[in-house]
Amino acid sequence: MKTYFIKSSEIQKKWYVVNADGKTLGRLTSQIASILRGKHKPTYTPHADMGDNVIVVNAEKVRLTGKKADKKVYYRHTGYPGGIKFTSFNDMIKNKPERVIEMAVKGMLPHNRLGRAIMRHLKVYRGPDHPHQAQQPEPLEL
Repeated sequence: MKTYFIKSSEIQKKWYVVNADGKTLGRLTSQIASILRGKHKPTYTPHADMGDNVIVVNAEKVRLTGKKADKKVYYRHTGYPGGIKFTSFNDMIKNKPERVIEMAVKGMLPHNRLGRAIMRHLKVYRGPDHPHQAQQPEPLEL
């Protein structure tokens, strides 16, 4: 018996909307990454982009447990010598709450062209509104 790998023409993608209000960042993003990857489907194929599209609303209301909100720091580098920049979680959640969820999910996906393609299926919004009503997203409780 051979292992069946689904073809790209047979992949059917759904749209889900997730409310991040009061959810813990790591638990929420690990489940989102699994849905984006397609691991919840019985036809999961590791080398194919077969996951569903996910819309995350209320990104500014995501939380961390314990004292992590005060201690967590995001690093980036300008590319110049001595160009390390850092931003605390509290500053990031005030200014760019979408980036917090995007960076957490990106770290859980493959670090190659497949991971970059999968990231295009994640849409994150600061408040409760999103412009994807035409796709008829189903609410997903995580």
